[in-house]
This record gives sequence, structure tokens and C-alpha cells, in this order.
Amino acid sequence: MGALTGYRVLDLSRVLAGPWCSQVLADLGAEVIKIERPGAGDDTRGWGPPYMRMADGLDSSEASYYQSTNRNKLSVAVNLATSEGQELVRALACECDVLLENYKAGSLAKYGLDYESLSGLNPRLVYCSITGFGQTGPRADEPGYDFVIQGMGGLMSITGEKDGVPGAGPQKVGVAVADVMTGLYSTIAIQAALLAREKTGRGQHCDMALLDVQVATLGNQSQNYLSTGRSPARQGNAHVNIVPYQVFSASDMDFIIACGNDSQFNALCEAIGLPELPRDPRFTRNADRVRNREAVIGLLAEHFLSDTADNWVARIHARKVPVGVINDIGRALAEPQVLARNMLIEIPHAMNPQFRMVGSPLKLSDTPVEYQRPAPRLGEHTDAVLSRLGLSEERLVALKADGIIEQLPDN
Repeated sequence: MGALTGYRVLDLSRVLAGPWCSQVLADLGAEVIKIERPGAGDDTRGWGPPYMRMADGLDSSEASYYQSTNRNKLSVAVNLATSEGQELVRALACECDVLLENYKAGSLAKYGLDYESLSGLNPRLVYCSITGFGQTGPRADEPGYDFVIQGMGGLMSITGEKDGVPGAGPQKVGVAVADVMTGLYSTIAIQAALLAREKTGRGQHCDMALLDVQVATLGNQSQNYLSTGRSPARQGNAHVNIVPYQVFSASDMDFIIACGNDSQFNALCEAIGLPELPRDPRFTRNADRVRNREAVIGLLAEHFLSDTADNWVARIHARKVPVGVINDIGRALAEPQVLARNMLIEIPHAMNPQFRMVGSPLKLSDTPVEYQRPAPRLGEHTDAVLSRLGLSEERLVALKADGIIEQLPDN
């Protein structure tokens, strides 16, 4: 029994933000029915290479991108452009607790699949809409993409090397963080709405926007602006409010030091053989070090060139100061701590019985995450799900013949 076992989610979303949300819900035990276009499916099925490797070592037609965010779901292929397909989805919505969608604001109303229409049929339905800019405001009808949102929402202005350094300029984050964070915030909103339903008996509309989430997750940087009236500048790998908290170069490779307070700075200086630094009034307190950032960083940077990164990390780690090397993704996934936390999992797939992926970070003592199935193949569960609505085998065959639904030919 998962924490959300017994809840049923109808997922009309595609690409990343919505599917990320529904995968979290599915990991927690909810039954997630993913509605996809016959013949094509989720756009990310084709976002390769790389593709999932089959048992014979050859590439499948399933992109790794799609695999990363659709496990534990059922795939039902329905053509929403047809009145029959719309009726099937309405019938499913009456059997579900949650509907998740990321169509342009207002576009599902023409199909009778908007919140107002479906809540009239199922007043207990929690309906979550994910868009770039939300359901209201002057840009509500515009499509929104993570890259654009990272730029508009201020994140790129504080990401990248600072002006005057080679390679300086705004930089997007290497993962679509606006999408991922919106998926996580949407998960919170849905669960909150389900809890509220226990009190009121009614569902509600969750209006989630990538731009809202990107602005909200600027955290201390936006508050720094509101306190000073000055927009924070890019600091590269340095921290705007804490020193030293950045990347340093050793004689062989780079490593990270993250001193969060003055006692850690004192311990750092003892560990690296510069005990006099904290006694310098320019560097005694963090506020002093922020004001004299260039001076203290210059001294540390020159000193660290005298030894290897591994030696520095070992000495600093022994004094319990946060420190570490910079792993590529391969090394990160091979970290003993990552493996000990079961963050790499195997989920047998019809095309690859040894299929592996990154697992969920949610660790619940009584209702742990379970991995029931890998990301589904297109239309893998169409017949099984639609038969719950009382559709006969003859009716399913007719719907397939008309191109309204699709089922895997070998199922």
C-alpha cells in the first residue's frame, strides 16, 4: 500500500512538468492513466537519441527522455480530436480523483474537458492545469517553455560566470528546472487539494504556471533585490551572501568548499595551514569576507594550487567543513552514498529485462515507494482501462478501426 494507493489520476499532460508531477504521484501509489495520441504519443517518446537499449543491445524507439519521467503509469491511446474520444475521457474523468493537463489556457473547453465542464460531472475532481504563464494575465494564452521561462523569470541572469571573466554571460541550468520544480509544486498543490476535499467534499482547480514557480524559487536572490533595489549579478560558482562558498582549482582538478558560518571558516583555515586568516579583521566574520571577497578568495585560490584536490578534500573533510569534488553524471551515479540509498533501480521492461533508471528520493517508513512498472509503451493499457467503462470487446474493436483509440498489437 502506497501513501496514495486508492487515488486515480487521469493524466493528459505531455513532455516534462506534468509527467514529472504524475510520476511522483504514481511512485506514491496512485493509479495514473496517461492519455496519449494514437500513433505518436507523448512528444518525448521521440526526443532521442539516446534511446532505451533493448536486450539485444540495439536501440529501441523509446527515447531515454520519455523513460525518465513516465514509470508506474498506464498508457491509453485516445484521439481527443474526435467526439467519441472526448466522451471516453469524460467518462474516465468521472472515475478519477485528479485530472492533470498542460494544454494552452482555455483550449480544452472546446472539447468539454475544461474544469468547469468536468467538475459539473464530477464535483470531487481535483483538476490541475500546468501552463507557462497561468490561466490569467496578459500572457495567459501564450505557450511557455522552460528555456524561455528561465530567461524571463530571472534565473539566467544569476547563472553563469560574472562579467569580466572568460565565458561570461547568462546561462541556463543544465536540467529543465522550471519544468521539474513546477511538477513538484503541482504535486504539492494536488495533495493539498485532496486533503481539503476530505473537509469540504469538493475538488478544486489548481492553476500552476512555470513563470510563477520560477519567480518563487529565486529564493534569497529575489529577496536580496527587494531589500536593496539592486538586481543580483552573476557570481559564477560563488555564493552572493557567503564567502568562501565556491569552486577552487587545485593542482590537478577543481573542487568545492561551502563554508556556511564563521566557525567553519576557522576550521577550514586550520585544516589548510592558514590559521592566521580569521585573525585578519577583513576576514573575521562572514559579512567582512563578503565585503572583502576578492582579497580572501585570491589568497585561498593561490594556496590551493599547491596540492591536489583529493588531498585538500581529505584534510578539509576531516575538520567537518562541507567540501567535495565535482562529479560528472557517471561518477555521481556511482557514488557509494547514492548506491547505498537505492537511487539506482532495475525495472524489467518488455524490451529490456535489465532496464535501469534513477529511483525516487522519497523515503517513507510505512508507505515506501514501489516500482510497479517501467514507462509504458504507447497504448499498452488501452483495452484494460477502457473495459472498466463497460465497453464490450466489439466496441473496442470498432473504436480502433475508426482510429479513435489504439492498443499495442501484441497485447
